Amino acid sequence: MRKPIIAGNWKMNKTAAEAKELICALAPKVKNATCDVVVCVPFTDIALAAELTKGTNIEVGAQNIAWADSGAFTGEISAAMLKEAGATYVIIGHSERRQYFGETDKTVNARLTQALKNGLKPIVCVGEMLAEREGGKTETVCRTQVVGAFEGISAEDAAKVVIAYEPVWAIGTGKTATDEQANETIGYIRSVVKELYGERIAEGMRIQYGGSMNAKNVEGLMAQTQIDGGLIGGASLKSEDFAYIVNAAK
Repeated sequence: MRKPIIAGNWKMNKTAAEAKELICALAPKVKNATCDVVVCVPFTDIALAAELTKGTNIEVGAQNIAWADSGAFTGEISAAMLKEAGATYVIIGHSERRQYFGETDKTVNARLTQALKNGLKPIVCVGEMLAEREGGKTETVCRTQVVGAFEGISAEDAAKVVIAYEPVWAIGTGKTATDEQANETIGYIRSVVKELYGERIAEGMRIQYGGSMNAKNVEGLMAQTQIDGGLIGGASLKSEDFAYIVNAAK
């Protein structure tokens, strides 16, 4: 059985004071969760979040990672910096990074390699645009992104990765893939992992759904056989909503 994982992606939200308020409200609400719980916070909140979550079942993640150990990469944050601040997870290749900041399958691969080398737990995002879904290219896009992300990654390391399937047309729009659509596409992504690494790795890998999962649709999505959790955007910014999702992920 794959243990579900619910990760909140705060995106560019929450000052340190606001982060403290949210985490202090959230922690008691999710203390009995049967899934893994992660909050992926802005860089400036990582150290505080790590301190506030000590002794709880919440882990802290970053939203990006540099592809180099150090050097002339203005604005980037290295794996060593993330770990020292207290992050254990990191999101890689989110569609907003691809859409607004020039992320490519090649840079996703470089960042993933760096995360694995440094013992961080990666959440790698893949997913199609609306035009690609309507054009029947969902599987082609997902396959290309998965194959590109895992280029040169060993089976041993691949087993440590979480994949988040996030149909770009469903992120922050209120639209959601139907339970069946999400399950079918995640099943296809798992079949690509199976081609790359074999059945054992594919069946053990956790694959989340990341397109506007919320308190209203979490039960239906989590009832699907292929869906192992969620990468939660807007709903992760409210302790009640995020806790509901976490506690529904059994």
